Amino acid sequence: MYGIRRPLAITALATFACLALPAGSAWAEYPDKPIRFVVPFAAGSATDQLARAIGQAVTVDSKVTVVVDNKPGANGFIAASDVAKAAPDGYTVLITTNTTHAANEHLFKKLPYDPVKDYAPLTALGRGGQIMVVNPQLPAKTVGEFIALARKEPGKISFGSGSSSSRIAGELFQQMAHVQLLHVPYKSNPLAITDLLGNQIQMMITDTATGLPQVKTGKLRALGVSGKSRSPLAPDVPTIDEAGVKGYEMSYWFAAYAPTGTPPAVVTKLNQLLVKAAKSDTAATFYKSTGTEVFTSSPAELAKFQGQESEKWGRIIKAAGIQPE
Repeated sequence: MYGIRRPLAITALATFACLALPAGSAWAEYPDKPIRFVVPFAAGSATDQLARAIGQAVTVDSKVTVVVDNKPGANGFIAASDVAKAAPDGYTVLITTNTTHAANEHLFKKLPYDPVKDYAPLTALGRGGQIMVVNPQLPAKTVGEFIALARKEPGKISFGSGSSSSRIAGELFQQMAHVQLLHVPYKSNPLAITDLLGNQIQMMITDTATGLPQVKTGKLRALGVSGKSRSPLAPDVPTIDEAGVKGYEMSYWFAAYAPTGTPPAVVTKLNQLLVKAAKSDTAATFYKSTGTEVFTSSPAELAKFQGQESEKWGRIIKAAGIQPE
């Protein structure tokens, strides 16, 4: 009789012990396999460079491989949808920008993902300004000369964009400078840069990480930067505001998200890994070389920031007269 009751008692005790374990203990060993960073833009873009820098730092810290998976196109829809549908186990992370999580909902009537309901915010990762660049064949050496040329030939000068940040920067410039340009969309900024180098388009306002290297080699000409102050990486380039378009300012930000339903313990662990990575020596080269500000947060802070940014981008897009597609 006792031989039967003893195993039952042990089983009951074991069951009670499992129930008594703190939430998330099942994830105590996380991460224990490769993590996939999904990026909405092509290799070479600022977001891609950031993802690789952060991924390397996470690998150094956790000894777990991070794989960067570029899924460019459709204004970030492909990558965002991929992560929204992924298993909420912490092994798929979206490394993205305000394009997918603040601007798209105002640019399109219908999205294949919900930027709030489909994701668990992890942390902000950085923010920075953009740079206005033109093909050297264009006879404009300043923002003022560019505006004069554009007014002389309305709709003939084209500008490219491979992200919402880049597009809205161009659209806002048109509105504030009172010029008419031809917009040419691309899957990512590096692809637009390629056509700009070939003079198939004439201008871009793009992230510094993508545009500045071409300026330094003399292949493109910089006319202005989009931030409130000059970039320390290009101190001789004036802000678009000081170059004549008073009040002009446009910046972008990076952040990380997991699929909604990711266990709180895993969200906390990912937040810790990513924040530490952003502040690491391993990732420092990216931030310094691109003029990107290290900007991290708690998951709750990112959720609040995203809401504020969505409202801001909505106002800018409406003021620019852009109708949702």
